[in-house]
Amino acid sequence: MLNKIVFSMAMIRIVSGGIEIAAALLMLRFNQIEKALLVNSGLALVGPFVLLTTTTIGLVGLADKLSAGKMLWVMAGVSCIFIGILKK
Repeated sequence: MLNKIVFSMAMIRIVSGGIEIAAALLMLRFNQIEKALLVNSGLALVGPFVLLTTTTIGLVGLADKLSAGKMLWVMAGVSCIFIGILKK
């Protein structure tokens, strides 16, 4: 039997992969650099959202197993990832 939290995380990743494949097919269909860049820019919004969502679900699943101190370290690490991704 699958863990509900693991299943949820995996399903979000499967949907994300489907979006990536659909975007690649759109790029091939449009066959124009400008439109391909537009589609690619849209994907830049999906990636961080998927990361945040799956991480949040995982942390909720671990909340009862982690001490408050360890949870703060995990949250600090995730924050560092987002600062690194979003800073220019």
